[in-house]
Amino acid sequence: MTITMYGITNCDTIKKARVWLESHDVPYRFHDYRAEGIEAGKLNGWVGKVGWEKLLNKGSTTFRELPEADKQSLDEKKAKALMLAKPTMIKRPVLEMDDRILVGFKPDVYQQAVGK
Repeated sequence: MTITMYGITNCDTIKKARVWLESHDVPYRFHDYRAEGIEAGKLNGWVGKVGWEKLLNKGSTTFRELPEADKQSLDEKKAKALMLAKPTMIKRPVLEMDDRILVGFKPDVYQQAVGK
């Protein structure tokens, strides 16, 4: 199984998830949104699997700093455009495991997903 973790390096939740994976000897690749961005096709695939509502982190500093007009009348198209423009608005981490994804970090969910 190939695992890629998407996020930003200074996020506390990312740090916890990385420690969990490493302490359970789970190999993964880290994709930093700030350095590598996110492709529209990848984001569209995630939205198709879990929905934009689960991916858009309305509690993020980036989202909270948006002008009020950008936060109003959110729909899939507008949310995807915001996340593509500023990937730090995507809930972290996104763990891509072959054809499935996990959004956020919960040790018990990770345990079940990787079988360790």
